[in-house]
Amino acid sequence: MAVSVSQTFCAEISNACDESLAATASRVDHWILVEYRGLWDRDVLGGSLLSGELKAHLRDQLGRLPHSRLLFVKKPELRRRGRGVVYFGSSRPGEERFFELQFERHDDLTALDFAGALRGDETPGVPVEHPLHIVCTHGKRDRCCAKFGRPLYDRLCRETNSAWVWQSTHVGGDRFAGNVVCLPEGLYYGRVEDDNVMPLLDAYEAGDVWLDGYRGRAGYTFAVQAAERAVREATGIAAIDGVELVSVRARPDQGWMVQLRTGRTLHELDVVAERAEEAVYLTCGSVTPQHARRHRATDHRVLAR
Repeated sequence: MAVSVSQTFCAEISNACDESLAATASRVDHWILVEYRGLWDRDVLGGSLLSGELKAHLRDQLGRLPHSRLLFVKKPELRRRGRGVVYFGSSRPGEERFFELQFERHDDLTALDFAGALRGDETPGVPVEHPLHIVCTHGKRDRCCAKFGRPLYDRLCRETNSAWVWQSTHVGGDRFAGNVVCLPEGLYYGRVEDDNVMPLLDAYEAGDVWLDGYRGRAGYTFAVQAAERAVREATGIAAIDGVELVSVRARPDQGWMVQLRTGRTLHELDVVAERAEEAVYLTCGSVTPQHARRHRATDHRVLAR
């Protein structure tokens, strides 16, 4: 279908083009979520009012944690609360864990070795025994995140324990707003609208993936995300940990060979990267539409049962 430049929201254009959500989750293993109640600039850390010492410390910690991401989080209803909170943890499959720590002043965080704690050293926080549902509402980054994210945050707060739901800065994939990341597993969901909230929550509480809005798992590369999606569609397996990565290998043709296990069954899939047929605006600020790169499983072989 033709893309109309009169449509101003990149998420609406992506949806109208029926752009696939599959294999679009940001690649993240480690997370630092800092409660920050000030204005969120497009440059999250650099544009904040945090001290130079803390900015440098957080950048250093991110540099010591491969595939890591810093998010500012907030709950508008708590903006007058005195103490702040920081969550940090890992969403790598098989190593999922998060910790919580409250602080009096942001500069207190300069004493925390997040990287060391996540490597197994002494952990200053307490284990988080509940999920965290992170909703991107970063309007300074993209208007779609505010337009679709803020109502989604309100609905999630009404339908589950509101203490588990946080607004956040950019999680990736503005054109798939409203975006939700379910931690600690790092499950990315996109185009989550009002009537999708209960199916998503019901699936998550049952330990399952809600495939309709599933963008992928943060601990996997795009190629593995594409293969995992294909296996779930072929087998009907919904359990979050029902599909396990065995190996991934780059091929000479610039594709990948991915092996996944479901119970006693071994699956082998070929994955390619290609340009989507439909051109979309990758963000609301994009000047021209582009053919986004996508990953797709082209062959699925069952090797053993």
